[in-house]
Amino acid sequence: MFAPRAVDSRDKTEMYRELAQQLASLMAGESDAIANAANVSALLFQTLPDLNWAGFYFLHGDTLVLGPFQGRPACLRIPFGKGVCGTAIRLGRPVLVEDVHEFPGHIACDPNSAAELVIPIIDGERVLGVLDLDSPVRGRFDERDLAGFQRLVDILVSHQRRWPEEFARLAR
Repeated sequence: MFAPRAVDSRDKTEMYRELAQQLASLMAGESDAIANAANVSALLFQTLPDLNWAGFYFLHGDTLVLGPFQGRPACLRIPFGKGVCGTAIRLGRPVLVEDVHEFPGHIACDPNSAAELVIPIIDGERVLGVLDLDSPVRGRFDERDLAGFQRLVDILVSHQRRWPEEFARLAR
């Protein structure tokens, strides 16, 4: 049985390398997208410092719909282009927000969130959804976090044999 262990947050390069190894172990032999997303959420939430939410939203048409997550109850649906998650989908790239209170149109699902990092999940030309990470600490995320989480999303995408058809929008 896999038991995640806490990683030292002082060395982010090493932390994300270890997380990538743990993620690969968690997904070994499993191809279900929802099951893998659930384990990714749990791994991140349990091992990373200063997170109050870690999870997924998947695209259904022009709306992001809540997927597996860890943290407080969340917004169920986010329209394309709205909030940090919808903006990341619209732009087709990650969005790092040091202070969510300064982000125009921020959707406050958890009033304790102060910083947010959103990584789009893209498989070839299909945009599938986002990995969303919230922190109660302003400025919690930096470019090293962005690169580390992008690597984890890439591992998730490369591991999936297929994604549910409803989780797709052609990239623009």
